[in-house]
Amino acid sequence: MTHTPRKRFGQNFLHDHNIINNILSSLQAKPSEHWVEIGPGMGALTKPLLDQGLNLEVVELDRDLVTYLKDKFKDQPHLQIHSADALRFDFSALAKDNEKLRVIGNLPYNISTPLMFHLLNNSYCIEDMHFMLQKEVVDRICAAPGSKKYGRLSVMMQYFCATELLFDVPPESFDPAPKVMSAIVRLVPHEQPPVQINSLKMLNRVVVSAFSQRRKTLRNALKKIIDEESIIALGIDPTLRAEVISLADYAKLSNLLKEDDLNLAEDLDDLL
Repeated sequence: MTHTPRKRFGQNFLHDHNIINNILSSLQAKPSEHWVEIGPGMGALTKPLLDQGLNLEVVELDRDLVTYLKDKFKDQPHLQIHSADALRFDFSALAKDNEKLRVIGNLPYNISTPLMFHLLNNSYCIEDMHFMLQKEVVDRICAAPGSKKYGRLSVMMQYFCATELLFDVPPESFDPAPKVMSAIVRLVPHEQPPVQINSLKMLNRVVVSAFSQRRKTLRNALKKIIDEESIIALGIDPTLRAEVISLADYAKLSNLLKEDDLNLAEDLDDLL
């Protein structure tokens, strides 16, 4: 089958065997594990994953590719193909008997952030996630306080996961070649959150407010929801800017808020 990549689906198909081998080496997959692949495309990773004896489920939106995959892997008893939109898919329904899923995907750039937070709604049943993303997004996910890349995505993702940039992937590894560098990130959901918060919604509100105008100090960025005296009482300098404040300090700030006073996001799918 010849498949023309569709821009509306953000399709860039991985074809570099060296990169595929590097990904497989990073996964340390074991036979009988339950894996989920998001956006398998034409199966560049699907086949080598199946060759390792995994139980694999794939979620693909493009119906033409679903037809192709069903034909290509028709003799694979350990593969189940779901024709579905990953943004609306119930990943928790795949986990049986309290097992943990391992997730992998080459995520379309235009939906990568909302899709990751959609998955984190089900983080209790996910052991880890390995994603191919735009390198700029990976840099933001993994950034530390004080970095120019550090922002809303850094704080919220690091609340849920240990994050690790594994390696970069050049444009020529794909067909068609994207205009940007990509990278592989490993996300491991925390068994226990690294900080104590009263409400995820309130943490999100503080982070959004703080980073809405990065050049403002905390005193000015948060003045509509937290007064300067309260910030000082936490031992936080109100003249600092958002990009130097740690997750622990954002947690303390969020715990000052009363949920009833705020119009807040309902769940993770509404974040960022």
